Amino acid sequence: MITVHKFTVNPFQENSYLLSDETGQCLMVDAGFYSGTERNKLSEYLQEASLKPVGLINTHCHFDHLMGVEFFRNKFGIPFDCHAKDAFWLQRAKDQAAFYGIKMENVADADRYWEDEQEIRFGESVLKILHVPGHSPGHMAFYAPEEGFVLTGDVLFHQSIGRFDFPGGDFDQLITSITEKLMVLPPETVVWTGHGQETSIGHEKRNNPYLT
Repeated sequence: MITVHKFTVNPFQENSYLLSDETGQCLMVDAGFYSGTERNKLSEYLQEASLKPVGLINTHCHFDHLMGVEFFRNKFGIPFDCHAKDAFWLQRAKDQAAFYGIKMENVADADRYWEDEQEIRFGESVLKILHVPGHSPGHMAFYAPEEGFVLTGDVLFHQSIGRFDFPGGDFDQLITSITEKLMVLPPETVVWTGHGQETSIGHEKRNNPYLT
C-alpha cells in the first residue's frame, strides 16, 4: 500500500510528494525543494520514518518542480527520471528561474526516460504512467489503481487546469489529455495536484469550469 506525503515548497508553493510503502522504499516526485530548510525538513522526515529513497521522478520539468532534483540525486545517489519530450527543459532551468528572479543551476540529463502506459515499480508498489501533454509536451501523470489516486502535476487542479502558454504548451491538447486520460478514471480517484489542494476525478467532472 502506497502512502502519500505532501510537502508544499519553494516560492511557487509547489507540491512535492514522497511515495512510500511497507518495504521502506520511497520515490520522490517533483522534488521542488529550494531552501536549505525545506531540504532539511525532508531529510529529517526520511530519517524519522526510516525511509530509503530509490528514485526521483517528475511529472514534468518546469523549473519549480526541479529545484531539489540535483541536490537529492547527489545526496542519495539515486536516478532521476522524466519523459524524453520534457528533457529540453533541463538545460533551460537556470534561465527560466532567472526570469522570476531566482537563482538555480541547470539540471543534468535524466538517467531514464519513461513512456505512456509503462509501469514504475518501487518496493512492492506500482505506478502506471499516463502521458498527458498540453501543459508541457512530456507531462506525465502517475496513477496508482490499487490505492485509488493519481498525481497530475500541473495538468489538472482543483476546479482549474494548468497553463498552456509555456513553450510546448497547447490548450486543445491539454483538454484532450484531461478528458481522455484522467476523466476516464473512477470518480472516487483522489487527485494530488502540482499546486494547491487535492481533489477527486468526480469532483472535477461536476465542478471544473473548463470541463463542464
